[in-house]
Amino acid sequence: MLVRNSASTFFLLGTLPPTATYTAFMNLSTRLCNAAVLLSLGLFPALQAQVAPVAERTAQLNKLFDNYWQDNLRHSPEEATSVGDKRYNDQWTDFSGAAFNSWLAKEGTYLTQLGNISTEGLDPQTKLSVELLERSIVDDQESARFKEWEMPVNQFSGPQTGLPQILAIMPFDDVKDYDNYIARLRKVPAAFAEVQEAMTLGADEHRTPPTLVMDQVLKQVVGIASTRADSSSPFLAPIQKFPATVPAAEQKRITKEATEAVQTKVLPAYDRFRRFLVAQYIPATHAEPGISAIPDGAAYYDFRIRQSTTLKKSADEIHQIGLAEVARDEAEMLVIAKKLGYTDLKTFNAANKANPKLHPTSPDALVAKYQAYLDGMKPRLPQLFGRLPKAPLTVMKVPAYMEAQQSAAYYQPGTPDGSRPGEVFVNTYHATTRGLQSVEAISYHEGLPGHHLQISIAQELTSIPEFRKQGGYTAYTEGWGLYSERLGKDVGFYQDPYSDYGRLEADIWRAIRLVVDTGVHSKHWTRQQMVDYFHDHSGIDETNIQSEVDRYIAWPAQALGYKMGQLKLIELRERSRSKLGPKFSLSDYHDLVLDSGALPLDVLEQRVDAWIAAGGGRSS
Repeated sequence: MLVRNSASTFFLLGTLPPTATYTAFMNLSTRLCNAAVLLSLGLFPALQAQVAPVAERTAQLNKLFDNYWQDNLRHSPEEATSVGDKRYNDQWTDFSGAAFNSWLAKEGTYLTQLGNISTEGLDPQTKLSVELLERSIVDDQESARFKEWEMPVNQFSGPQTGLPQILAIMPFDDVKDYDNYIARLRKVPAAFAEVQEAMTLGADEHRTPPTLVMDQVLKQVVGIASTRADSSSPFLAPIQKFPATVPAAEQKRITKEATEAVQTKVLPAYDRFRRFLVAQYIPATHAEPGISAIPDGAAYYDFRIRQSTTLKKSADEIHQIGLAEVARDEAEMLVIAKKLGYTDLKTFNAANKANPKLHPTSPDALVAKYQAYLDGMKPRLPQLFGRLPKAPLTVMKVPAYMEAQQSAAYYQPGTPDGSRPGEVFVNTYHATTRGLQSVEAISYHEGLPGHHLQISIAQELTSIPEFRKQGGYTAYTEGWGLYSERLGKDVGFYQDPYSDYGRLEADIWRAIRLVVDTGVHSKHWTRQQMVDYFHDHSGIDETNIQSEVDRYIAWPAQALGYKMGQLKLIELRERSRSKLGPKFSLSDYHDLVLDSGALPLDVLEQRVDAWIAAGGGRSS
């Protein structure tokens, strides 16, 4: 799925504040935490005496939460577009270092304001909102020291694919919407220039992605730069069909101005970026695939592990968990293979690859398979949940300009008001080479009861502020997606043994991630070692293996959140079942997990333990 968070949307940029600023932020966060502890112990009696009434402090915090969210939307116009806020649809994010330093300073102001408001006596959700916002801000400040802003581009994020993706989800209801669109087209060169400047600074400091990652980016850029300003361009898709609300004369003007903007602004910007990559940037990249190749790479990977998993686990611990999970999945897969007449997994996997019934006959047939599984799951959801989302869900093909570098499928959230549905994007690149046995599991992961259900419920909550409704933690959101794959078993699905094998194949896929991600970034594995491990322990098709290993190289630790999150959700579920006994209800457990939006796993565990201590039941 495309993950949104408070720091960025699609482009995944950060920035480095001056050293003194960073130190001040860390000192401030430590001081605030210490002050909170002393206050709770009653060691600040004078301060306690000055605490404002609960209603007043709650109102102050709600206003602060809203101010923070509004500032975040102003800072990231793409985020605003993605949640259906049209106010900044004529703008792109300012990707300059100065702008990001300014944002970090603004976050510091919010941190100070939070520290000045006591949470004593406030309701649990308000207290949790304070904790999560403080945590997010401190996390941003810590990440800044690794200068992520100097590596803003890979094959999964960056302006080369992010700009057309945002244009594709913009609303086009009236002339104003089209004028916003044209304004954005005209500002594409400035966005590329700012990103290019950041990359140049990164190259000067030997802080770049690996060469193989940027080779993939170059293919994307060339693919768009070589298009024409006509109906084939992803940038001109909005003018292929106008709504009746746009008069004919305006349609003519808009078509002319948009076409001119693509011809004179957008395509030249892509071509300049192409030349920059070829002549300057790619020659400055490094051959080693692991993040340890950059300055402070080992420390950065440790940070990324904690950020992605929200757990205190080392790379070695996660590597060992991965090895154990791979062995467990292989044992279950062998049982199915033997029932189908095969003595070992390699023979069974080879037979599956050669079996035409386990491959789609066309791109449309692959998409239809996903749709059928989602349609089948929908009426079973009341068995698993007390609360269901209202938002609609559609199934789409991954856009051609990015399909070669994308994973098998991903989810893109809709707008909170339902004007744009949630969308499961299916990758139909080399469709007939892809296996069908994992489609059922992936459908549940990306759509229902996975990402679409979880994210839509979060968007529809009324008891939490907007920054929590729209926020995400990889281990929670992707852990929930992976956990959702096995929920099909709870309602009687996976009746086809090949599909059940595919479920385990999808699970071992995520277990392999724990091994190869830590392998390449912590143990200096080569790309070929990653590919070989996939071949040795799975029957995953070659198209997916190749794109997946490049994904782990491009996004250090991101892929760890899936399996680590799933294991924690299973652990908490079984703990609840064991301690509550006959009082345990699966739907109640699920509603508890989903009733507060995305959470760090340690916070979720605290909530589940408190729920167990209170005797279970439906969460409020």
